Amino acid sequence: MHIHQAANGVFHHFELARQLDAQGHTGQVFSTFPWRRLQREGLPRDRVRTFPWIHTPQLVIGKRVHIPHGFNRQVTRSLFRTFDAWVAKNLTACDAYVALSGSGLLSGPRARQLGARYVCDRGSSHIRFQDDVVSEEMRHWGLEVRGVDPFIIDREETEYEQADAVTVPSQFAYRSFLAQGFPEAKLRRIPLGVRLELFRPEGAPSPNSFEVLFVGSVTVRKGVPYLLQAFQKLNHPRKRLRIVGGVPADMRPMLARFDLQNVELVGAVPQSEVRRYMSTSHVMVLPSVEDGWGMVMGQAMACGCPVISSDHTGGPDLYSHGVEGFIVPIRSAEAIAEDLQRLADDPTLRQSMSDAALKRVKSLCGWADYGAQYAAFLKELTTQDKAIVA
Repeated sequence: MHIHQAANGVFHHFELARQLDAQGHTGQVFSTFPWRRLQREGLPRDRVRTFPWIHTPQLVIGKRVHIPHGFNRQVTRSLFRTFDAWVAKNLTACDAYVALSGSGLLSGPRARQLGARYVCDRGSSHIRFQDDVVSEEMRHWGLEVRGVDPFIIDREETEYEQADAVTVPSQFAYRSFLAQGFPEAKLRRIPLGVRLELFRPEGAPSPNSFEVLFVGSVTVRKGVPYLLQAFQKLNHPRKRLRIVGGVPADMRPMLARFDLQNVELVGAVPQSEVRRYMSTSHVMVLPSVEDGWGMVMGQAMACGCPVISSDHTGGPDLYSHGVEGFIVPIRSAEAIAEDLQRLADDPTLRQSMSDAALKRVKSLCGWADYGAQYAAFLKELTTQDKAIVA
């Protein structure tokens, strides 16, 4: 098949592109990142088209100075519009066009004009569901509510309707679309993978302490306040919580509300260091109130680290409660604390979960299984009658 893809940035789309390439499918990947960043993704240069003129300066400047929220929102709107229009102008005939949500308002219909099936790939829950739950969380913690830009909501909802199908990674994301009244016939769940060649055990947790790990952006969306509450409840003489990931400026006053004794704010680190932190932790916790998948879970499991995750992630798709880790309700510091205590008190349980996590994640074949499922889905879609759209 000839398959084109488009994504703002990278996300999991280059993982998919590599798998499709390995299967002999052709096509191009359009991205807002420059080639200098994308060449590490392992695709031939002639398979990648770049439009870095807005996204790259936005990211570079944003790392050096604070960009006012309103101005940054206008830049993001411009990015979505111009990248989508550029892709639409440069698309050629293909069998299928897969665009990350937000990237296909113009290019999706253009692909259909050229005879392709258009798939909107949504990596999180339904955009309106996401906005509701995250805004609610900000109000709960007394933060300024900065919901999803209505421009983005309107854009994505139109894309959902225009597409021949919408793909999501988890049962949670799937249910969020159904809760918004989206037709189930247009939905397909395809779980994401993990790069087993990059994530593997590197060292082991210390037998003399209890190491808890969080990896991700330090936000209320990721449920970090509940993890901090749970960690305070944990009874262990040599406990430590390491938080690996960037801390937005508006979260620093929030963190100051908690007892941060034995909490280490590591900051953002390269993947090789993430692997070491995962390998030397007794458990990783991802207590997100909204997370379409959570790739750090598979990465941790590939390093032999059990996982505690909320049921608003891809955890229930990835592992079984009580076997490779635990699944907890959202917003439940009590449930997290109970499971942390159970692991801290029972080294045998920790080891059995570590062994089970390694076995489970290896059985998923990394990203190869994801690529095979997606290719099979696209083949099915491109041979269906074109009246799929409701």
